[in-house]
Amino acid sequence: MLLGIDIGTSGSKGVLVDRDGMVEMRAERPHRVSTPRPGWVEHDAESVWWADFVAIARELVAAADGEPIDALAVSGIGPCLLPADGYGRPLRPAILYGVDTRAGIEIAELEDELGADTVLERSGSPLTSQAVGPKLRWLIRHEPQVWKATRMLLMASSFLVYRLTGRYVLDHQSASQCVPMYDLMAGAWATDWADSVAPGLTLPELAWPAEVVGRVTREAAAATGLPAGLPVTTGTIDAWAEAAGVGVRAPGDTMVMYGTTMFLTQVLTAPRPHPGLWTTLGTWPGTYTSAAGMATSGAVTDWLRTLTGSDFSELVDEAAHVPPGSRGLLVLPYFAGERTPLFDPDARGLIAGLTLTHQRADLYRAVLEGIGYGVRHNLEAMAAAGGRAHRLVAVGGGTKGGLWTRIVSDITGLPQQLPADTVGAALGNARLAAESVGLDTAAWNPIIATVEPDPARTAHYEPYYRHYRDLYESTRNTAHFLAAEQHRAARGRP
Repeated sequence: MLLGIDIGTSGSKGVLVDRDGMVEMRAERPHRVSTPRPGWVEHDAESVWWADFVAIARELVAAADGEPIDALAVSGIGPCLLPADGYGRPLRPAILYGVDTRAGIEIAELEDELGADTVLERSGSPLTSQAVGPKLRWLIRHEPQVWKATRMLLMASSFLVYRLTGRYVLDHQSASQCVPMYDLMAGAWATDWADSVAPGLTLPELAWPAEVVGRVTREAAAATGLPAGLPVTTGTIDAWAEAAGVGVRAPGDTMVMYGTTMFLTQVLTAPRPHPGLWTTLGTWPGTYTSAAGMATSGAVTDWLRTLTGSDFSELVDEAAHVPPGSRGLLVLPYFAGERTPLFDPDARGLIAGLTLTHQRADLYRAVLEGIGYGVRHNLEAMAAAGGRAHRLVAVGGGTKGGLWTRIVSDITGLPQQLPADTVGAALGNARLAAESVGLDTAAWNPIIATVEPDPARTAHYEPYYRHYRDLYESTRNTAHFLAAEQHRAARGRP
């Protein structure tokens, strides 16, 4: 039996899986992010990460009913910044990934000091809200007492690994998102830049996600119910674990994750830095990844569902009868700014073409189409970097029902494969755990269906996509003005 547990943005999930990849038991715990100030997004590592892990681990171990468990892998949201003392105890809530935008000034400073082009060339990714380095500098500047006590840089996965095994270790993929502190070309910490960003901080050892780095201690076993001595792998960030769970590992394989946010990862054999994407180390030695992430996707559909007082099944059924183009509506889905390929936290959502005749079904389909245009925009950026998508695999809760995936395939003109199980990163962790103890996982989670694009609909969407691209450019200044007004109102200023 294998265990995989993932700490997500809005919930944690775990699975107990047999050696053939069959899920024997699932467990889940919801949680919330904390937003103490505008632009701040945090998790408490003890009450969210560790408490969820313990509850899920105990539930899954009980379900194993005495069957021996061979290995455990964990993953979590990232890249994050959790400062901890010399005993791995959190010193403040964890600062989350690119949705936390507090370090804008520090991003600009580091760009001036190091050079934006030099950072992209050496680190593989631009300095954005996704980068860990600027957030460390923010911590030093704004919370000096916390920084004075900081001895460890942890993320969700490495916090759990340390708590379980006592090993201070981080996987290469996660480390490569600690821009500008990691040298992508060398595959190691960029110690000169790291000393400049966070002087004196001891950085974690580096290993690969499926590498066993320790075993569950007696103390951790007593707290979690896990067997003492259980092998634990390094783990990684959740999106990369999810890609592993659906077999995205050959060059050109691309995962499209339909969740609260939309995330794409594409496997490369060589780094292909692009100013509108993140380029990272891959999950396995010798691989790299081109990654893209939209700031919202399912979050916008949930906003519309709440606003209209309806449920998803109603909206999907109604929207399925709306023709492509949503009767002349066009949505920019930048309701929380936008990450790749715009890197514009002050972009804003826009619904263009509204008339008194439009209904909620038109709006819902237009939102799905707007996100589909965003997926195409990111895939085109990947292609411009030299990484073409040879195979798309769709995962996540948004794949249910079929409408959203069909819209995305029609907009992009690309087929999408659907795996048997879209449970997410937890299954990917179990698969990495299985590989760590030498099990063959090639037959795990097979593809069971393919969504094929309709050429006529693809042609119909073409002018809509061109106007989607133009609409952002032509309204950007207005969006930035309105974003500034929103920030001012949030701070209580007239």
